[in-house]
Parts: sequence; C-alpha cells; structure tokens
Amino acid sequence: MSFNTFGRVLRFTTWGESHGPALGAVLDGCPPGLALGEGDIQPYLDRRRPGTSRFTTQRQEPDAVRILSGVFEGRTTGTPISLMIENVDQRSKDYSDVARAYRPGHADYAYDAKYGFRDYRGGGRSSARETAARVAAGAVARLVIPEVRIRAWVSAVGGDAIDPANFDADQIDANPFFCPDAAAAARWEGLIDAARKRGSSLGAVIECEATGVPAGWGAPLYAKLDSELAAACMSINAVKGVEIGDGFGAALLSGEQNADPMRPGKDGPEFRANHAGGIAGGISTGQPVRVRVAFKPTSSILIPVETVTREGEATDIITKGRHDPCVGIRGAPVVEAMVALVLADQKLLHRAQCG
Repeated sequence: MSFNTFGRVLRFTTWGESHGPALGAVLDGCPPGLALGEGDIQPYLDRRRPGTSRFTTQRQEPDAVRILSGVFEGRTTGTPISLMIENVDQRSKDYSDVARAYRPGHADYAYDAKYGFRDYRGGGRSSARETAARVAAGAVARLVIPEVRIRAWVSAVGGDAIDPANFDADQIDANPFFCPDAAAAARWEGLIDAARKRGSSLGAVIECEATGVPAGWGAPLYAKLDSELAAACMSINAVKGVEIGDGFGAALLSGEQNADPMRPGKDGPEFRANHAGGIAGGISTGQPVRVRVAFKPTSSILIPVETVTREGEATDIITKGRHDPCVGIRGAPVVEAMVALVLADQKLLHRAQCG
C-alpha cells in the first residue's frame, strides 16, 4: 500500500520523480472562492529553486508551476487543485553506477528491499526534488490561513550555529543560506566551499516560527498539532529529527524552568515564556508555534564509500552528478510549506468541529 497523501480535511498528494518528465501535487479540500493564480505560487518555488548559487546543486530547473485544475476565473472552485512542475535539466546517465550499487545513507537499498525495483535516476521519489511539489502546495495552503505569518531560517550548518544575539530577520533573504546572522553566513561560505571541494557534504538545522496562530487549533491525543507538525516535517526527504519548542532541551529543565508562566492580559493570558513552542496538550496556545528540523548531510558524495551491489558483492561507490553540498540550505522553504499545510488543515478541522 502506498502513502503519498497527507492531511485530514485539506489533503495533498505529491506525484512524480526526480528524473521523470514532471512532478506536482494535487490539493483537495481547499475552500472555494480564494483568489489563486500561478503568480501566488511561483515566488515560493523560486526561493527553493536549485542552481541559484554556487552553494547548491547546479541543476538548472526553472520550476515554473502550472495550475491544471481547481481554479476558474482566478478563484478556487472547491474541487481538486492540480499543480505541475516540469523537469527540464535531468542527467540520468550520471546515475549509471547507482543502478548497480547502493548509496550508503540514501534510500536505494531500502526501496529495493521493499519493492524489488527502484528508479535509480536521482533517487526517484526519495530525491529532494520531490519537495518542489510540497512548496507549491504550501503556497496554496497559505491562502487558507492569511492571519498566520510563517518564517523559517537556517540556524546551523555543519555544527556551526548562529548567534541569537545577531538575529536579523531582514538577513534571511539577503544571503543564499536563509541565515539571519550575517557573520554566520560569511563563515558558512567557507564551510560549504570546503565540503564541496572535498566531494563531501554537511548537515543543517532549520528553525521555523508561525505567528498569528490563534489558541484552539489542534486536538487531543491523535490529531495533536505538534504530532502533525512532527510527522509533516519528518516526511521531508533528508530530515532525521524534529523538535517542538525546546524539544530535547526540555528534558534538561526542572518543572519550574520549563513552565510558561501566565499573567492576565487584555485579550487573554499573557505568557512570560514559550518553552512549549506554542502548543500544549496538542492544541495551540496563541503563542508563536516553533519547530526545529535537522537535515542530514547529502548522501550523494564524491568520496568513495564502502557498499554492496544488487548482487551482494562488496564494492565502493562514488556518486557522480550534481548534488547539494548541504541539502538543508534549500530546506527552509520546504519546512515553511509543510507547516503551512498542517496549520491550514488544523484550521479547517477546528472550524468543522467548533464552528
């Protein structure tokens, strides 16, 4: 059984492969009457697009989106919205070695073990290329939650973290790393250049904050807002960890340290801290919702790694082709998209139950 669909009321399905003719998404459950055109989606895809700097894969994809259904006279109709992005710069011949042997750290062996067959060209569905469809769907989801502002940034590359005291939101889109700390961005240039020249790769940590989320979204136990966010972000290719609020850091605190003290406010409680990341009992509190996401280093590298062939013979593999020396760099727009899709879904769920 395949699982290519996410969401409960607002559901999206992604389709397509890294080296297929196209990829895309079908978004179902979107409310009717929302103003939507390709120009509302393209800016988000442009932020994720490859080949925009020397620090990303040099695959040249315009990532031009087409709306195939679900929109009439510039408005959503309430029917499924189909989005398509053509692939125009594939080099499948670069993956001839991958057809014969598995890349350690990638999904090659796992896919073969499950299906007995795999699309080795760029990794097929396990490629980071699949995330373009998520970003397109996320752009539509943002229209459902105009009251919410979502912003993600890279907070660490290769273990080198930003200085929170240097946080400047205006810097996030001013450098190729989505980095809010200009000094850290300058350091990362050297780190990523060095990794690329070695034929290696680096991991990264992305933080995302959603402000304007009202209290009450989410549900106890099996539709918790934080569990939905964790599942959505963990589903992104190359993600190996997700934290909400202080995450694992909360385990190091005492009860009084971890509490988010409240005092009466004009429009409800005013919180003095946000260790919980804006979610308590699976339901939003009205505070900013905060998520941290860990991306592993890109598995496709030029350094020889021990592996086995499909026939079980020992060999080494060097992955040719064009790959991100740090796939997490382009992950910020993807994390934003997944957070938007979850929040839009939870808003519609809340409206369905509570009016």
